[in-house]
Amino acid sequence: MDPGAAPGLPTAGSLPVRSMIDAARASVVGRVRESEVIAAALAAGRSVLLEGPPGTGKTTLLRALAEGAGVGLELVEGNAELSPARLVGHHDPSRVLTEDYRPENFVPGPLVRALTSGALLYVEELNRVPEETLNVLLGVLSERRLHVPRLGIVDAAPSFRLVAAMNPSDAVGTGRITPALYDRSCRVGFVHQDADEETAIVRRDHGVVDAGFLERAVRATRATRAHPDLRLGSSVRGALDLVAVAASLAELREVGLAGRLAAGAETTGTDAALAALSGRVQLLEGSTRTVEEVVAELWAASAPADEQDGSGDGDAGKA
Repeated sequence: MDPGAAPGLPTAGSLPVRSMIDAARASVVGRVRESEVIAAALAAGRSVLLEGPPGTGKTTLLRALAEGAGVGLELVEGNAELSPARLVGHHDPSRVLTEDYRPENFVPGPLVRALTSGALLYVEELNRVPEETLNVLLGVLSERRLHVPRLGIVDAAPSFRLVAAMNPSDAVGTGRITPALYDRSCRVGFVHQDADEETAIVRRDHGVVDAGFLERAVRATRATRAHPDLRLGSSVRGALDLVAVAASLAELREVGLAGRLAAGAETTGTDAALAALSGRVQLLEGSTRTVEEVVAELWAASAPADEQDGSGDGDAGKA
C-alpha cells in the first residue's frame, strides 16, 4: 500500500504454467482443454472470464490451478449485496472514532487481500454483481491498481489475477455484463462433460456403489438436460447426490443396489432420484406435468432396455 501515487503502473508477472496443468490433471476429471487454456492465459498475465452452467467444475478447476501456481485463492460470491465497500474493505468504525482514519485500522476486503498477496480473485456469479462494484473491478483490470479513499494506492502484486464466472443462461436476478469487461478478459466457455467423464466423477466419490447403478444414475441425470418438459436440467451434482441418497436408503431399507434392480430397490432408486433431481430441474412454462412426474419418468427410462419391465433376476434383492 502506497499513500502516494507511484510513477508507473504495476505489471503482471509470470505463473508456472506446467505446474498449474499438472495440478489440474491430478485433481480434475477431464477438462484438459479448459485447464490448458486457462493456465496459459493466467501464466501470460491475463484475467479470465469463465462462462457455463453450474456444476461444470469451474471452481474445482480454478482451485487446482491456484494450488499449482503456488498462489492463494480469494473466493467472492457475486450477488446484489456485493457493494464496493464489501469487495474493497473498510476502516474499522470503532477505531476511527478514537484514532481517526489510519492504515492500521483498515479492514481489507477480498479484493485488497488478493492484490497485496498476489492471489487469484475469483468472483462467482459475476452477472449478479451491481454495476458500481463491477466498475471497481474494471479499474483494477485496466491499471492493476486500486485507489482506496483515506488509505491510498494499493498496487497489485505480480501474481494477482482476476477470474470471474457466470452462467449466461440464467436470467433471474442478473444483469448485462459490459463489453468493457469482456474487452479486458479472456473468455473460456464450459459445457457439461461427456458421459464417461461424469461417470468417472461419480465413481471417484462413490466407488463402493455397484457400477451398474452408478451408471444408471448418471444416465438419468444427463437425460434431464434434454427432456422436452424441462427448461433446466441437472448438473453432475445431481448424480452424485442420487447415488449418495440411494446408498443410504438401501442400507436403511435393506435392499441391494445393482444394475438389475428388484422391486424394492427400484422404489429406493426412484425416491433417491426425486430427492436428488426434483429441486435441480426447472419445468418449462406452460408444462402440464409436475417435476416429480418428469423425474420419475426419467428414472424409469434410465434402466437398461431389458430391465424396464421391472423383471429382475433376484440377485439385487435383500442384502
